[in-house]
Amino acid sequence: MWRCCSIVDLAGVTQLRNVVCIICTRSSKISRFDATSHQRLTDIVMKTKNYKLRDIAACQCTSHLYVADCSHVWRVSLDGTDIQHWLPKSSLASYSMSVSALSVTASRLLITYTDHLSQFDVHGVELRRVDVSGITHAVESPTGLLIVSHYNREKKHHQVSKVNTAGQLFNSSPAIHSIPDIAVDSKGNVLVAYPDYRQILLFGPQLRLCHAIIDENQLNYEQPQRLCYIEQSRQLLVGLANRGSVAVFNVCTDK
Repeated sequence: MWRCCSIVDLAGVTQLRNVVCIICTRSSKISRFDATSHQRLTDIVMKTKNYKLRDIAACQCTSHLYVADCSHVWRVSLDGTDIQHWLPKSSLASYSMSVSALSVTASRLLITYTDHLSQFDVHGVELRRVDVSGITHAVESPTGLLIVSHYNREKKHHQVSKVNTAGQLFNSSPAIHSIPDIAVDSKGNVLVAYPDYRQILLFGPQLRLCHAIIDENQLNYEQPQRLCYIEQSRQLLVGLANRGSVAVFNVCTDK
């Protein structure tokens, strides 16, 4: 494990090419680090005056970063020279629900709000909206299925589930007693941050628990808060809640 930074109130971590990018809720800057040398690079200063940054994601297809504050999403070049207000498209438009998380596939962006998720193409055109109660994060599997982290109000616990276009949940995981962050690999395996037990769990494509891929000893008993899986290098970036740091692990999702 190594630490590339120490940032209070870490809100999101991602990697684009060889640059690790990190945001926190109390700053309008994107902190950048060389993924190989761990050297700190020049920060990117966002245009937003809203310091409550929520999440950051990287799109390999467009070679851009996407950064969300409470109600907007920004499209940012890796060097910070091009920062665009990406959503909402109209200055008169506003979202009634605040943004809570982002995730990106090769051609689509998922934005998680307080009670639904919206899927956009690379041009910012909304493709579909899916209502999911208690949702906190969403990712898209290689087959196009949506996987969500959500709170099951009926059973009164958090869990991870697949969801269809009608918002119906299926193949749900066992109970998770704290809000989990999730990531997915190219085979549909799901990595789940389990803060209460200070573990990263690996679930198969049907959301059956395989094993703890990273345990509490490897995390030095710190709580995992954010995940970013880099398929090419098989590295997992883990944002740690206690110290606001990011650790990197070499992991294998083959069961």
